[in-house]
Amino acid sequence: MSTVTDYFFSSGDGLELYCAVYPARQPPGLPVLCLPGVTRNSKDFAELAGRICEHHEVLAADLRGRGRSAWDPQASHYQIGTYIQDVLTLLASRGIRRVVVIGTSLGALLGMTLAAMRPDLIAGVVLNDAGPQIDPAGVRRIAGYIGKLPPVGNWAEAAAQAKSVYGLALPGLSDRDWLEFARRSYRENAAGVPVPDVDPGIAEAFRHPTSAVADMWPLFRQLGPVPLLVIRGALSDLLSAATVERMTREKATVQTVTVANRGHAPLLNEPECVAAIDAFLARVGCDPR
Repeated sequence: MSTVTDYFFSSGDGLELYCAVYPARQPPGLPVLCLPGVTRNSKDFAELAGRICEHHEVLAADLRGRGRSAWDPQASHYQIGTYIQDVLTLLASRGIRRVVVIGTSLGALLGMTLAAMRPDLIAGVVLNDAGPQIDPAGVRRIAGYIGKLPPVGNWAEAAAQAKSVYGLALPGLSDRDWLEFARRSYRENAAGVPVPDVDPGIAEAFRHPTSAVADMWPLFRQLGPVPLLVIRGALSDLLSAATVERMTREKATVQTVTVANRGHAPLLNEPECVAAIDAFLARVGCDPR
C-alpha cells in the first residue's frame, strides 16, 4: 500500500491548491509530476503513482477548480497560462529543480508548454492523447458535456453517467470499473449526493469550441532535445494518427505507443502504457546527483 501525503500550497493569486504526494520507497530517481485532463483530477493517477513511486516521488496535482483545489471566482483564469504558473509555484514550493511530467489531455499540453519554457526543469514529458494539433471534433465533444451534465441521485447513477460520457472511449470496462471511475470523477455534496468534482465555470473556455483549438506547432518546435513519449488511444477523436506521425517526423526524440480499444484518453493502466512509461522513466528519470 502506497503512502499518500496531502500537500496544500498557495497560488500566486491566493488560491489554496492541492497535490497528492507519493514518497519514493527506494533511493529515488527524479520526481514525477502528474497533470490531469480538463475535467479530471489527481485521483486519475492513483494507480500509476502507487506503482512508479517505488523509485520516484510522485506529485499528482489538482488544477485549480478541480478536486481538492479551490475554485477560482474568475472563470477567465481557467486557461493554460494560469495553470503553468500554478505548476511552477508547486514545484518551487517543493524545492524541485528537475522533474518528469506525465500529462493527460490538458495536462499533456501543460507538460509540453513547460518543456518549451523551461527545458532546464523538465527532463521528459509523457503526452497522453494530446499534442500540438488538437482535432476540433474532440473539442466539440468535450464542450457538449462540460458543465452540462444533469444531476444524479446516487453512485449507481453517477457510474451510469460516466459510462454515457466515456463509454465509447473506454470499451470493455465492467460495472465495477465504471463505479471506480465515477468515484474519481465525482464527490459527495453535503447531502451525500454525488456531484462532478469540478467547477462548472471551466466550461467558459469551451463556450466557442472552435476558438479553443490553438496551433501549438510553433511551441512544439521549441522543445529541442527534451524527450517525449506520446501515448495515443487508437480510437481517439482528439489526437489523430496523422498528428503523431508528423510529431515523429519533426522531432527525432519522440517515442510513440498506440493503445488498442481506447479513445480519449487511455487510463495508463493498459499493458502498453505500463511498459512504455516504465521504459521511458528508466531512460530519462535518473537523478544525476
